[in-house]
Amino acid sequence: MTPIVIAETTATPKVILDYTNNKFEIEGCSRPEDVRDFYLPIINWLDLFKNNISEEHINAHKEDPMVFNFKFDYFNSSSAKFILDILVLINQIHTTGINTKINWHYDENDEDMHEVGEELSEVVDLPFEYVIVPKKAQI
Repeated sequence: MTPIVIAETTATPKVILDYTNNKFEIEGCSRPEDVRDFYLPIINWLDLFKNNISEEHINAHKEDPMVFNFKFDYFNSSSAKFILDILVLINQIHTTGINTKINWHYDENDEDMHEVGEELSEVVDLPFEYVIVPKKAQI
């Protein structure tokens, strides 16, 4: 599948969906002006992947899971719905037999982002690994 690579802006996160290199990442701030236009290609990519899973895909990830890294600094309520849609698709990919892992990164001082990750994990019924990001030193 053709990878999706979207550069980060002040309003949108960096996105990498690259099956060949097993790199799946959404990082940054998510408050796009048109949230649907931003997230729809991501959702379509995951849906297309889910609908074309083969035994080869399943076997390729027996030992080496598909690792999805979520590294949000912030996301607005409009983005939250699409993030949930993405997580639902990842769960559907997982239920096909593909070994998946979700890393939910959050700043060590951002307990709210940690709690949001816990809530999303419960909603999609998929365990998350929580990765604490040390606060960056201010210069």
